[in-house]
Amino acid sequence: MDSTARHILDLHRRGLLRGALGLSALAALPSARAQPVFGRYPFRLGVASGDPLPDGVVLWTRLAPEPLAPLGGMPVGAVPVAWEVAEDERFARIAARGTELARPELGFSVHAEVAGLQPGRPYWYRFRAGSEVSQTGRTRTAPAPDAAPARLRFLNAGCQHIEHGWFTAWRHAAREEDIDFVFHYGDYIYEYRGRLPGQPGWGPAQPVRTATGDEVHTLEDYRRRYAEYHMDPDLMAAHAAHPFLPSFDDHEVDNNWAGAFSEEDGGARHPVAVPPEVFALRKQAAFQAWWENMPLRRAVLPRGPEITAFRRLRFGRLAEVHVLDTRSFRDDQPCGDGFNKPACDAVARPEAQMLGERQERWLLDGLGASNATWQVLAQQVMLSPLALPDGINMDSWDGAPAARARLLRGLQERRVRNAVVLTGDVHTAWAGELRPEAEGPVVATEFVATSITSGGDGTEQRPGTPALLARNPHLRFFNDRRGYCLHEATAERMGVTFRAVPFVTRPDAPREDRGRFITEAGRPGLHPVG
Repeated sequence: MDSTARHILDLHRRGLLRGALGLSALAALPSARAQPVFGRYPFRLGVASGDPLPDGVVLWTRLAPEPLAPLGGMPVGAVPVAWEVAEDERFARIAARGTELARPELGFSVHAEVAGLQPGRPYWYRFRAGSEVSQTGRTRTAPAPDAAPARLRFLNAGCQHIEHGWFTAWRHAAREEDIDFVFHYGDYIYEYRGRLPGQPGWGPAQPVRTATGDEVHTLEDYRRRYAEYHMDPDLMAAHAAHPFLPSFDDHEVDNNWAGAFSEEDGGARHPVAVPPEVFALRKQAAFQAWWENMPLRRAVLPRGPEITAFRRLRFGRLAEVHVLDTRSFRDDQPCGDGFNKPACDAVARPEAQMLGERQERWLLDGLGASNATWQVLAQQVMLSPLALPDGINMDSWDGAPAARARLLRGLQERRVRNAVVLTGDVHTAWAGELRPEAEGPVVATEFVATSITSGGDGTEQRPGTPALLARNPHLRFFNDRRGYCLHEATAERMGVTFRAVPFVTRPDAPREDRGRFITEAGRPGLHPVG
């Protein structure tokens, strides 16, 4: 077990001890309600689990009898919420139980860090507040660190703009069988509303579903926006079906934010700048709301406007998953930001940062030390070079090519075998091969998941797709439908199936497959299947 994993486990166990000590003093808390009575069902945002370890998992819910009201319609005062985990869905064999306090300071969210479970098996869980019982969720612990599981099945998904369509892809994701985890690469919510064609982030000509309120800035704004998303029955079903590894991209805070800088950074597109110290207040609200609404451990709880969300999870000897943060520690986008924009001199700066020095060193050291068969870099923005007709995407790794070169050379120098990169952000599906130099050896494979809804229905291809792929021969697949990626890893190969739905602007789309590839252990590169 590496030092980071030991650190997370230590925080996990110390947090459980603090929680147990706190519960012993529950009767002395005048604000705690021993038997709360709710005017409406309090579990309207569903249940979720996440960040599985071999001996446990995080269980999540949030009390909200009136989800769009301030504090979810809860009275001020901490509320005890009991939880239980069972070996069977009838709860005849209880494996663990406990109680957490849902506090108003944390939006009445509950994060139960369960320990003492058996590795590599499914469990069922539920919550109770007063006389009310939550929905039942199903989760799965990670395999033992030295186990050699026959396979690992996981999903990669994100970019779910509620105004751009129905979350039918999540319904299909919920029905996938034997899923070990879902990596949510980010853009769980969208902070703005009502974007129409011709504006950044536009999708259908008119919003399919209209978000409440305007662009969000305050903690209560962000909480309300998360509540709208959590109430979607298809997303709720996916959370209840599988454990998630949550990450974030830009829209959990502000479109195309980077480090200390908001989208409105004083460039040509936004001449009236938001000062970094003011943007820090928005980041603080956004990160708190993100933590409140995700199945995350206490170790990830933000400290003001700063958060350490990068972390490492092991799935036996088969895979190590390195969850990355490509927003918090990066440089501001060069050349005034932009998509399909010619590169200016700032693109070539040798000190360019995408992960930041500390995270970059943590990642490369962890990759070099790991003995897992597959090294999964779970991140947000496209790592593969993408030569567009008139330029590059400044918000991707193309805006910091020196940082990309350091990462890929680091893989090569440390002889990291079987590196696979999971990506999202661009609302289209891609598969590509990564090389430190254009004519050098392949050192990693990248699979880019399309969006759940963002961008609207999409098409199979775009008019310029053949020319785009010819301009970028390292990219072997493109599709413009909505959906997610299903991955299956064995000791011999890692496979991907690009799942898609033909439409999102109306409900009940069927599930379709648009491409399948594998990369073989010890032989980096892409091979189409079927």
